[in-house]
Amino acid sequence: MDYEHMTAPCGLACFNCVVYLAKDNPELRTLVSKQFGIPPEEVNCPGCREVKGKCPVIPAECSVYPCAEKHAVKFCCDCPDFPCDNLHPYADQADKLPHNTKLYNLCLIKKLGVGEWAKTKAAQVKKTYFQDKWKL
Repeated sequence: MDYEHMTAPCGLACFNCVVYLAKDNPELRTLVSKQFGIPPEEVNCPGCREVKGKCPVIPAECSVYPCAEKHAVKFCCDCPDFPCDNLHPYADQADKLPHNTKLYNLCLIKKLGVGEWAKTKAAQVKKTYFQDKWKL
């Protein structure tokens, strides 16, 4: 797996995304289709970099992908403007999408490198976000 290519500039792990994983899993494709209210054939994402940030299940335009291209960086954490408002966390749809994990992932990518982060932390970050309880 090319983890660098399969991680979005914003730090989201495409290789660990339900929309990406659903392309090879008919049961998951049906679940994602229902969750996002789109036809099952549209639940087919090859990863952010392949579609230039145009996620098939999110109707809004991504502001991060073109910004990363403009700044000529692979990941936002490599940008001199990091962190910027393009990475701001939002509560809207936080129960469906792991977008609020972007900054944490980017910090881990900067610290560990994308390969080590992908192998040792990415799945745990997603699991913790969706399954664990907030701790002080």
